[in-house]
Amino acid sequence: MSVDLYYTPDSTPCRSVMLTAKAINLELNLKPINLTAKDHLKPDFLAINPQHCVPTIVDSDFILWESRAICKYLVSSYGKETSFYPSDHQTRAMVDRLLYFDIETLYKRFREYLFPVLYEDGGKLNPDKLAPLEEALGWLNDMLADHEWAVGDTITVADCVIVATVSTIEAAGIPIVKHCNVTAWLERCKSTLPGYAEANQPGVEEFAKVVKEKLGIMEDADSKST
Repeated sequence: MSVDLYYTPDSTPCRSVMLTAKAINLELNLKPINLTAKDHLKPDFLAINPQHCVPTIVDSDFILWESRAICKYLVSSYGKETSFYPSDHQTRAMVDRLLYFDIETLYKRFREYLFPVLYEDGGKLNPDKLAPLEEALGWLNDMLADHEWAVGDTITVADCVIVATVSTIEAAGIPIVKHCNVTAWLERCKSTLPGYAEANQPGVEEFAKVVKEKLGIMEDADSKST
């Protein structure tokens, strides 16, 4: 029986799950959820997930949401390469640290900077919110020094999670070029990470379109104001 994934393509957390599935060669049964149409608030989905968030998976009679928990579950249940979520306690702790860094720092700061304008009609971008994001990117840059992947020289689930965030940051037009380790690692992910073009790139492009439309409208309005 295949694993059902309820998702929306431009969602960063959803794409991290899709990338993880590609990396372990797991075929997901994709079930799109249109948040604009409020599919997540419909009774059928609420019966599955009363917290009404994506991504959500259904694996037989097991239901799980929260993307990083899903990623680890899929790897533990279906992954054949133990190096992807290492059994060595210290290496696994380093992977977990990056997953927590993503949810509590990197992705959180990105959301705090962009999402109030993008989804909550919160006015102009607040430059004071950009500095903490830049700080987080600097920390990530240090973490990526002297090795090819997020944790050492082997792809792990941390790469799938972090790259979904970093590629979204890039798609939002936030410069990352001064973070040379991040830039080199991102290009490596784009060319090497299994299923990147299929699982991540379309959603990144869709997100970039939303950002351009939203911020472009704001810029046009500013240019016409007197």
